Amino acid sequence: MNILGSIRAVAGPSARSCSRRLCDPGPSRWTAPAALASSSRAPSYALRLSLASHRTFCSSTVTDYSPTAVARLPRWVNNAKPGSTPDQQSTDATEAKKDVRLDGAEDGQSAPPASAPPSAPPSSSSSGDGSDNADPPPPPPADNPPPSQTSISKQSVPEVYPQVLALPIARRPLFPGFYKAVVIRNPEVVAAVKEMMRRGQPYLGAFLLKDENVDSDIITDVNSVHPVGVFAQITSVFTAASNKEDEKEEGLTAVLYPHRRIRITELVKGGQTAKVETVESTPAESTVAESEGQLPTPPPEREGPSMTLQTSFLEKYAVSVVNVDNLATQPYNKDDQHIRAFMSEIVSVFKDIAQLNPLFRDQIANFSINQVASNVFDEPDKLADFAAAVSTGDPNELQDVLESLIVKDRLSKALLVLKKELINAQLQSKLARDVDSKIAKRQREYYLMEQLKNIKKELGMESDGKDKLIEKFKERAAALKMPEAVRKVFDEELNKLMHLEPAASEANVTRNYLEWLTQIPWGRHSPENYSISHAQKVLDEDHYGLKDVKDRILEFLAVGKLRGTVEGKIICLVGPPGVGKTSIGKSIARALNRQFFRFSVGGLTDVAEIKGHRRTYVGALPGKIIQALRRVGTENPLVLIDEVDKIGRGHNGDPASALLEMLDPEQNTAFLDHYMDVPVDLSRVLFVCTANMLDTIPAPLLDRMEVLEVSGYVSEEKAQIASKYLGPQAKEAAGLKEADVQLEPSAIDILIKYYCRESGVRNLKKHIDKIYRKAALKIVQDLGEEVFPEPTPTPAPEATAADTNKSEEESVKAASTVEKQDAPPNAPDAPETATPHKSAEEKDDKERVVTTVERKPMKVPDTVHVRISPENLKDYVGPRVYHKDRLYVHPPPAGVSTGLGYLGNGSGAVMPIEALSMPGKGNLQLTGKLGEVIRESAQIALSWVKSHAYELGITKTPDEVFLTDRDIHVHMPEGSIGKEGPSAGTALLSAFVSLFTKTKISPDIAMTGEISLVGMVLPVGGLKEKILAAHRAGIKTIIAPADNRPDIEENVPESVKTGIRFVYVENVHEVLHEVFRGEPVAERWKDTLPLEQS
Repeated sequence: MNILGSIRAVAGPSARSCSRRLCDPGPSRWTAPAALASSSRAPSYALRLSLASHRTFCSSTVTDYSPTAVARLPRWVNNAKPGSTPDQQSTDATEAKKDVRLDGAEDGQSAPPASAPPSAPPSSSSSGDGSDNADPPPPPPADNPPPSQTSISKQSVPEVYPQVLALPIARRPLFPGFYKAVVIRNPEVVAAVKEMMRRGQPYLGAFLLKDENVDSDIITDVNSVHPVGVFAQITSVFTAASNKEDEKEEGLTAVLYPHRRIRITELVKGGQTAKVETVESTPAESTVAESEGQLPTPPPEREGPSMTLQTSFLEKYAVSVVNVDNLATQPYNKDDQHIRAFMSEIVSVFKDIAQLNPLFRDQIANFSINQVASNVFDEPDKLADFAAAVSTGDPNELQDVLESLIVKDRLSKALLVLKKELINAQLQSKLARDVDSKIAKRQREYYLMEQLKNIKKELGMESDGKDKLIEKFKERAAALKMPEAVRKVFDEELNKLMHLEPAASEANVTRNYLEWLTQIPWGRHSPENYSISHAQKVLDEDHYGLKDVKDRILEFLAVGKLRGTVEGKIICLVGPPGVGKTSIGKSIARALNRQFFRFSVGGLTDVAEIKGHRRTYVGALPGKIIQALRRVGTENPLVLIDEVDKIGRGHNGDPASALLEMLDPEQNTAFLDHYMDVPVDLSRVLFVCTANMLDTIPAPLLDRMEVLEVSGYVSEEKAQIASKYLGPQAKEAAGLKEADVQLEPSAIDILIKYYCRESGVRNLKKHIDKIYRKAALKIVQDLGEEVFPEPTPTPAPEATAADTNKSEEESVKAASTVEKQDAPPNAPDAPETATPHKSAEEKDDKERVVTTVERKPMKVPDTVHVRISPENLKDYVGPRVYHKDRLYVHPPPAGVSTGLGYLGNGSGAVMPIEALSMPGKGNLQLTGKLGEVIRESAQIALSWVKSHAYELGITKTPDEVFLTDRDIHVHMPEGSIGKEGPSAGTALLSAFVSLFTKTKISPDIAMTGEISLVGMVLPVGGLKEKILAAHRAGIKTIIAPADNRPDIEENVPESVKTGIRFVYVENVHEVLHEVFRGEPVAERWKDTLPLEQS
């Protein structure tokens, strides 16, 4: 409690009474006795009176009190005041018993300034500390006047201070002799520090927190801090005021100067405050109490260890108080060899760090100034503390240095911390040098380039880069025939670029736009060749057959020859894979002498690929067609859009709809790309699209294209393509161009008939490639390494020295090596992560020689002759894929007919249909991986047979119930192949009639056609492939819809139709009469199922 008391000695040492009360703040009621006022020390008491007028608490009187031995001593448990004599001490003790009333802790001495240096702290023997129950110093005798206020007296730090305020420190500990500024935020701790400074007790204990993430000003648990800390003096404090005027102080910045090491022995007070009950009293009672000489109320009691006299005033503050013991450094020999070695190394490391870190250099200089009075080698403990204090090491390592009391250990730990600091300083210096060198190099290059530009500009060799760029754009634009609207945009953008700084982001966008704008071939086109004979020659060289496609292309060229242009034509080539749709587009471009550009839209989901991106986007680009024009450099190229039937649709729009503007002849004269934002004329571009089917192409897009169907090749066409095109290409690709390796035509026929039945020739090309590769392997294996030796690569230095005729370039190429990267072994006991066992030679050979010199091909000897015939064809391509052309060679049982189908790979097939009846409930079962349409065709055929059972002779009377107790099972062999389509209707109906009439059908008759419920035969597609399959299977008669007659006569080659009789029918009556011609049941049908007379 901050209460000033007056002590009066009484005669009876055992009889004493104490009373204490709180008074309102106001001036002190202390009155100097007349005797003292008249003495020579009156000015001193007048000073005390002026100090007392600033107190906020009233002083009280103490009566009947006998001072104890402790009370006679000063506040510090120290020796007597420096310079005092025993007589003076005795006089002080005698005067302490007199009836004296004092007011204030600093009576007789002004409070030391808060910023007093550590060399002159408040003296341990200074009078009056203001602590409760402390013995006030006696007034000086008359013959020994006090020194004046301007005199300088050496103050000392207390040697023993058993109880201090504990202040936890975060992040790094304090070391004796080195300043440290700390910020105190806790209001209670701030108030306690201010009170300590006012009382002249600016001492506390600083201890490092164990948890780096915790920042607190009080200690609630003694285990939360390291037990070893420092006894520090508060040299100065600075108040950190808030920005708002109406708020109180936020914290205090205290500058600490540690003096010595201390250890916590006990946590006396952990931040809690004692509960004080204030008793209100009337002024009359206060007067009575004073007159009776009662003491103030004693401090409130608190649980736990008691507090000493010096720190009892901290009882009312929620601060941490601990009992401490001083830690002294153990004695050591200054001349010890290890100590001197450690110190020498520390000084050496200091010098190294000082060269790298200017901050260290300044700190070392300050340390040297403080050590002028003694040699640094005479104080190794201070040197170790200094090394730890200036380093930025780990807090635990620094704490170990602080806790080390053995000088040798302290030096060792400090050296370790300092070494780490040196490593960090070296790394920082290296990084700084690297950055400086890069910056210096760039600055030097920049200055040199600027000088070079100025020199060239003065000599007229080169203008400014920006001027050169603008001049380049102007030259490009002058060589183009830009439309007026485009020219206006170009001038505006060029003017914008002239006024922009090159480093501006907008300048880069404008420059890129001008690059694209001046690279579109405005008005530039390649001269076209509309020669019919030239086009005929080119098409025949590249393709065999395809008469319809070639004729359409020649018509296209003839119109262009007469009109002088071929604008507004979009061709779509539709056909199965491998028939040459893409290669036809290339041939058209070669025949027309046009530039060729191809891009695929299969799976395309982004409209920006067609229409381009907006210029505001980062990395924006024009669409594919603008990129094509820039690539080819002409405005009349042939653009092939592949896989147009597989175009996708995503969240970024519908690309198929975006193609409408590009492919519509009425709109593409002013195609607007999002990036270019100027109309581009695409009318002179010839678009050729390819697709496998038309079903997935949107109707609006299909309406804008002229469809040309590219059907499959027949066997004769495939044989000619293989001998004229595929064979020579595969032979050259296998390295047998000059060798005598022949693929006989008969072997090609076997390949086509039993290995490659697809409509296209892609699979045939694969097999021919395989044949020639096998032939090359057989030749190399038969002749061996003697005829075809493998050149052994020699190490680069030896090769260079041995062959002096090599050029310098070849020597450099041969000298290059790379590190070996071999694949891991595949053995089960050697996983990929294991290290494979290597021999000594493999361990030495760790590099692989690489070269850029192309290897020369080897010539096959003229004595080698290879013939691939039908007999040895199996050795090259394996067993046959298709074993026989038709399932039934001999007449099958009743209920089996032969149909013609079109497979998904573009080929036709002869497909038998089997029907069987069994006891049941009249159900129809279908097997053979049949689709929905073919199932419906089976239902239609069975319904027609049921409705005409009497006419067919199946039932006796028209009213007889049929198939109520029988089930029908229909199966189509080769169940792994999916079957779909309506073209099996006539074959299904014939199979049902054959089953129910128990009449066999000739296996030489095949049929195709869709039937209706009333018996009409409707046209179907894929006739060319179906007839080709029937020709291959040896079918003698084909029954086809009458509506397909023009298609068969026009598109099917005569070579395929040779030996086949075609019967064209319009209804099922004609089908049955033809299928069962000559059978007894057909005689009855002349009356019941008569043929319509045409």
